[in-house]
Amino acid sequence: MRIATLNMQNLRLMPDGTVFGARDRDDDESPALDEADRRLTAALLAQADADVLALQEVFDQASLDAFHDRYLMHHCAPYPWRLCLPGNDGRGLDVAIMSRNPWDHAASHAGVTPEDLGLDPPEGMARDLPIFRRDGLELRFGELTLFVVHFKAPYPDAARAWAVRRLEAEALARLAARAGPLWLVAGDLNEPGTASERAVAPLEALGENLMLRLPEAERWTYFQPDERRYGAPDGLIASPILAARLEGVVPQVLRAGMGREAGPEGAERLPETGLHRPHASDHAGVVLDLGVVKR
Repeated sequence: MRIATLNMQNLRLMPDGTVFGARDRDDDESPALDEADRRLTAALLAQADADVLALQEVFDQASLDAFHDRYLMHHCAPYPWRLCLPGNDGRGLDVAIMSRNPWDHAASHAGVTPEDLGLDPPEGMARDLPIFRRDGLELRFGELTLFVVHFKAPYPDAARAWAVRRLEAEALARLAARAGPLWLVAGDLNEPGTASERAVAPLEALGENLMLRLPEAERWTYFQPDERRYGAPDGLIASPILAARLEGVVPQVLRAGMGREAGPEGAERLPETGLHRPHASDHAGVVLDLGVVKR
């Protein structure tokens, strides 16, 4: 089984039937670039050639299906099994899954509270409010349990965001510990890497963040052009038994859909990619080969 993860950067089917491009809500660039953005998103995912796609920032099921049918199917074999459940993001940007094989079980954890898991919330947060900013979408493929996540971004209050992200990591660790010996967490952990202690440390202590197998200079999966800032927010955290099974396996970072402004001059990019836009996303894709997963 081959798994890829990608933050799709605001994938949304608009009321007029158009698809919102790989841009932020306050992006004042031309909407005429949206179509090119999504062609590049599809081309990048086709390059990943994964059996399972763990996706973030997908507005809803209709947006996921529209992207698949209008764009992705023109680049690669279809993904007949697709799911995007409502999460807790106020803008409606949720996590999603696309697969070429059926899953045995799928469950949302968007409603899980600190009280449910016996956790202490940060000061000012009620024990009966949802933990996850989006969801901790759980899917089982035979012996493997996959969690798709998108943790709290480190703004506007970095300290508060750290505390929320720490709670999300603690909650996911509790859920993963119940999932059996083979589990994988895939998605945008939103860990900026500037704090003295990583907010996601409880989850990484339970398993192994396979991204850390890459040399530090090769881990970056995100670029913020305004600040010329690189980051490595995207993670693949494997259970100890799965990590041992994957000894010597290193994730592959796919930056071919990012704007040409990111990375060294002349780096490989998809043909339609511009300096900033069009681009597939402001994140790179990450691919991991798991080998045979027993059904």
